[in-house]
Amino acid sequence: MSSGRYDISARKCGTHSTPSKSMYLETADAQKVVHCQVNARTARDRNMDSYTVKHHYPSPIVSWVEDLSSFGDVSFSHDPEYVDEQPRSSVGQSSTSSNLHDMQISARLTDEFMELAKENTSNNLETCGILGASFRDGTYFVTTLIIPKQEGTAHSCQAVNEEEIHAVLSEQSLYPAGWIHTHPSQTCFLSSIDLHTQYSYQVMLPEAVAIVVAPTDTTRSYGIFRLTDPGGMDVLRECGESGFHTHRETTDGSPIYEICSKVHFKPNLRFEIVDLRSVP
Repeated sequence: MSSGRYDISARKCGTHSTPSKSMYLETADAQKVVHCQVNARTARDRNMDSYTVKHHYPSPIVSWVEDLSSFGDVSFSHDPEYVDEQPRSSVGQSSTSSNLHDMQISARLTDEFMELAKENTSNNLETCGILGASFRDGTYFVTTLIIPKQEGTAHSCQAVNEEEIHAVLSEQSLYPAGWIHTHPSQTCFLSSIDLHTQYSYQVMLPEAVAIVVAPTDTTRSYGIFRLTDPGGMDVLRECGESGFHTHRETTDGSPIYEICSKVHFKPNLRFEIVDLRSVP
């Protein structure tokens, strides 16, 4: 494996562990299954404000703690429906998955991701990142943004060397909480390829999200989505197609994917960035 060791120190208080879980990631195009052993430690009392991080990419962005006076406690707002490529019935306005745990994300994460994606965005190339989360007190906290080695086009982005991603998640005992990617010149929606990618995350963790950042979309510059369950999950589970294609309607009449509820932007949540693109 070509990844280096990530020198991360964190002060922990009273953590306890649960048995490890085997995670599986099914890639959208090759239908390849990669085994990932993730230690599902809950880190119940992990101190979220004490991370110091060293990483390999020469970026000034390492971690953030926002000034509480600058932001409020923000929840993701349900903007008016905006759909491209998929039929209007493919996306819903709010989550029907009421049994899911809450998720908290730093209010700065999307901005810092866009800074890291700036060069690709200016060249009309998509960029993707993976969200790593800890779990405590019934809530997932997105504390790590991983930028993998990747290959991007104007309409797609594919992570490569996925074992490096799994190594970071395993070392830090994080759950794969979803992914984030850009639509440099498109609108804010999930394409058919995006739906398959989201399915691979949501099979591992029902709370996993897909964040789309679309800087040229004047109606909605970003969105946070999940597949509906069981409707959208069943459609993707049964779909064997690759590339851009259409999907059948759900059997229960629900949309294929929906805007997330129970996802909250927090101004005081520190997160770290691990950029693997320059790791030998």
